[in-house]
Amino acid sequence: MVEKLIAIEVAYAKPDHQVIIPLEMTEDITVEQAIEASGLLERFPEIDANNLNVGIFGCVCKLEQLIREGDRIEVYRPLIHDPKDARRQRATKR
Repeated sequence: MVEKLIAIEVAYAKPDHQVIIPLEMTEDITVEQAIEASGLLERFPEIDANNLNVGIFGCVCKLEQLIREGDRIEVYRPLIHDPKDARRQRATKR
């Protein structure tokens, strides 16, 4: 039996650089397996493979989620500042 290939993308962005890697994978692949297949973890060693925050089209998902045709898997960088604290600091300056 021939497995159907689906087109997906794996994306990672730094403040000065964005990478989108197109892939063709089988339908039974998880988000985690797609990230590994993309080579992103080797290309960007600053990504902590043991603590990945990921999403599909801006919606946070689990690494175990199965991919679907056309998905764009996004690997998120850790937050430098807590958004709530940053908002509070801006408000106190006013």
